[in-house]
This record gives sequence, structure tokens and C-alpha cells, in this order.
Amino acid sequence: MSTAELRQAAADKLEAAAGRIPRLTAFLGFDGFVDEILHVVDKRESAETFSRVTTIAKFAERIAAAAGRSTNIEIVHRQTKLGGNGPIMANTLARFGLEVTYLGSLGFPTIHPAFDEFARRARVHSLAEPGFTKALEFEDGKIMLGQIESLKEINWPNIQTRFGREKFTAAFQTAALVALVNWTMLPHMSSIWETLQRELCPTLNGPRRKLFFDLADPEKRRPEDIRRALELIAAFEKWFDVILGLNEKEAGEIGRVLGLETADSSRNGLIRLAQDIQGRVPISTLVVHPVAWALAVSRGAVSAVDGPFTPQPLLTTGAGDHFNAGFCLGKLLGFDDSTSLLCGVGTSGFYVRTAQSPGVRDLADFLRTWK
Repeated sequence: MSTAELRQAAADKLEAAAGRIPRLTAFLGFDGFVDEILHVVDKRESAETFSRVTTIAKFAERIAAAAGRSTNIEIVHRQTKLGGNGPIMANTLARFGLEVTYLGSLGFPTIHPAFDEFARRARVHSLAEPGFTKALEFEDGKIMLGQIESLKEINWPNIQTRFGREKFTAAFQTAALVALVNWTMLPHMSSIWETLQRELCPTLNGPRRKLFFDLADPEKRRPEDIRRALELIAAFEKWFDVILGLNEKEAGEIGRVLGLETADSSRNGLIRLAQDIQGRVPISTLVVHPVAWALAVSRGAVSAVDGPFTPQPLLTTGAGDHFNAGFCLGKLLGFDDSTSLLCGVGTSGFYVRTAQSPGVRDLADFLRTWK
């Protein structure tokens, strides 16, 4: 439980460690999206005002009612922003003050304007045009409609020719945190992982570092492909302390692919599922972050904290990536799982309320003051 005392202690630890953060390095890849945030109109009251469809269930009812009859649905643009699991996570880490290098699909040969601020904050390199997402935002979640044709250009040959094998090797072999995310939408990601294990990992030396993975909603991928991805993720544990991050839906999907019990949706049921997944995917840490709380399993030991849930978030697209950035920051600073989880839920909680990524002082203040 994330009591006020635990949050205060986490904030104190974070502020005490703040001076070490600029010396931390992170290397992330490989996706990139331009996100268009949209609201769905329920009733239009005037040319300027409307009430929105507030829940996914209500939106689903409206779509279902149109079967065999058709319907018209109005969407309203709220903002256009940088998107993709990698850029959002990398931008958040850079906002904390880490030295961040990002390689992905941000526009080629010219970086898309949506990533301009990110490019001023971090070292960014692009291999391909970005994907595009129309994100329908609701109070209880979001529906992401993605166009990902350009992401097929994210492959090992293009990494070598458009970025450089030597530059990639240097970043991969030295960063305190390496994060390889959005496996679901990158069709060549498993092949890239196989190449890294075959060609680069055997030459690694020095202390073990952190390697973070986010599959990013693998429901549309074949079970055999998901199982192969999990095998590859576990194989990296030979060289890295591996962290796999999942949201609640993803945990259920992975559990079903692995043949595990997924019917119990209670808190204890999700904890047991996470333990079972880590038993089948032997990595250092498995993290699961439902909307209102989060848990981590490290070598069988479970930590769980409540989060600062709000029923009316200002923005939810990117909330999970902010959680991942906060959790990884905690682990890089040597915090235990509970404190790292508080950094994760605090980062996400600040973001969904403000639509901004927090700095370290923002995060510490939020940990102390959330109700």
C-alpha cells in the first residue's frame, strides 16, 4: 500500500539522488508515432460546445447499434503530439535529466516537427517516417487507431546503413538503461533481438545493466510469435538485468498464450498471474501496472502499491510509457521495487492530470501531496 509515509520516503530518496541523475545514460528504440488526440462527440450543443462520449462501453454501444444501418460519428481534435512507446518513454527520461539517445521512426530524412522539442532534449536519430495514430480518448481508457506501414523499415540492415553499426554498438554496450519497446508494431523486432544476441551480446563486459521491454498490446500477433518473443526476452537475462513491463490487459494476453490461469481478475488473482508469468519467463523483474495500482515481481518476491487514480484524466495516451520511465528511473537509482513502483505511478499520475511530463522536483512534490 502506498501510504503517505511511504510516499514521503520515496520523495526524500528521489531528491537525495537527484544529483546522480545527469550521469545516467539511456538508449531507447525503435518506434515513433505522431499522435492525434481526439474526443468523440455525444451531443453537440452549439458550434463551439459539445458533450463527449465518456466511456469506451458507451462508444461500443453506439457502434453496435449501427450494425446493418450505418451511423455518423463526429470526432473533435484536441492536440497533436509526439507518440510511440519509445519516444514518450525517452522524452520522459530526458525530462528527468538523463542523457538520452533515441533511435526510431521519427521522420526520414527530416525529423517530423512533432518531435522537435524531444530533439532539443535528447540525442535523436531517425531511420524511417513515423507511424500515425488517431487516439480516441475516454475517461476509462483509449482506442488507438494506428497506421504503421513505415515501421517495416525498422530492421537491422537499415540500422546499420542509416545509423551505423559502430554507433549502435557503442550505445548498446554502454548505456545504463537500454529499452527496446513496441514489439507488436515492429515486424522485424524479433529478428533484431536475435541479431543482438548473436553478434553484440557475446562481446559485452563490465557490470550488468538494465534492459527494459514493453510488448505493447500483443493481442493481434500470433501466439507462436509471442512465445518466441518471450523466449528471446528471457535469453537477454544472460547479459542484462531484464525488466518486462505489462499493463493489466497485456498480462492477461501473455497468461493465455502461456496457458496460465487468467480468470481471476481480483488483485490477488493478478499477483498470482504475474508470479506465474515470471516463473515461465525467467527474468529479473516483471512489472504489471493496472490503472489504479501496480505490482512488481523480482525473483518471486512481490511488491505492490496503490496509485493516484483519477476518474477524469486530462490525457491518458502515453500514461503507461510514463509509468515505465518512472519505474526505470527508480531501478537505475538503486531503489527497491516498492519505491520504484511509486516513482512509476507518480510519474503517470502527474502526467494524466497535467498532460505534461514531470521533472524530478515535480515528481517528488506530487508523491508528497497526492490525496
